[in-house]
Amino acid sequence: MPRRIRVLPLFWRVFAIDVAVLALVFVLLVFAPVTVSIPIAGAELAVLAGGLAAMLALTFVLLRPALKPLVAVTSTMRRIDPLQPGQRVPVTGVPDVAELAQAFNEMLERLEVERRASGQRALSAQEDERRRVARELHDEVGQIFTAMMLQIETLTARIPAELQPELEELRETARAGATDVRRIAARLRPQLLDDLGLQSALKALVAAFAEQTGLQVERRIAPVELEPAHELVVYRVAQEALTNVARHAGAEQVAVSLRAAGGAVVLEVSDDGRGLPPDAAGSSDGIPGMRERAMLIGAQLTLSPARPRGTTVRLLVPGAAP
Repeated sequence: MPRRIRVLPLFWRVFAIDVAVLALVFVLLVFAPVTVSIPIAGAELAVLAGGLAAMLALTFVLLRPALKPLVAVTSTMRRIDPLQPGQRVPVTGVPDVAELAQAFNEMLERLEVERRASGQRALSAQEDERRRVARELHDEVGQIFTAMMLQIETLTARIPAELQPELEELRETARAGATDVRRIAARLRPQLLDDLGLQSALKALVAAFAEQTGLQVERRIAPVELEPAHELVVYRVAQEALTNVARHAGAEQVAVSLRAAGGAVVLEVSDDGRGLPPDAAGSSDGIPGMRERAMLIGAQLTLSPARPRGTTVRLLVPGAAP
């Protein structure tokens, strides 16, 4: 097709195709030795039907490439996932279609910027609330259990021997309550992440996971440099991935790795469990939350089958210094 036709707006391009087809039909009717009698003869009807078929075929052949870029744009629009930023519609085709694609890409850019900003504000508020609740649990509820254990110690010498087993059971209950409070506070806001950084916090997380679940955990955690907000996202994704392994995977072995690769930081959590269900992406087991956190810092989260079985959660944080 001539270049001048290809750069025409879509309306004029379709109009030019219709003009060409109708002009061809006009020329054929004028110069071709075709007559139509009344009533119409069978041979004449066959000629007219063949001409109609040829006209429709020519219109199809000419219109299809003209509208193909528009079909490509609409199909790409339907495939775009809001939780996977950076996807764009190809700016191709006639000027009208290219302008539509460009406007859609600009709208996506604005939505991603606004959603990332609002999401970061919400995440910051959520983490502040987690920090406050964790501090209150540790300082208030934890102190109550500590005071209970001290009171039990003072009562030990004055309680009759026959009541000592009940007193010892009460002491163990208070000790278990204090341990649970510290564990819940650590899950709400890991103090190690604030004090010692991501590497130490991940090692403590993996160690606690192995102790609580009894699973065999292989860890390869290398030192990396990230912004505090990015460290928090990496930690939360690892935490949620390990929680999913404990709840759903039925695994026996888990591998956790953190490394720098090609100017980025990569977190991987793999297990040898039963694998992902078909509707995992839309399930309520924390995957949408992980994808949301990754989107807020421009990271890429992928979930894929592990070999020979199981699941691998991979978080790629680009633009990070090794």
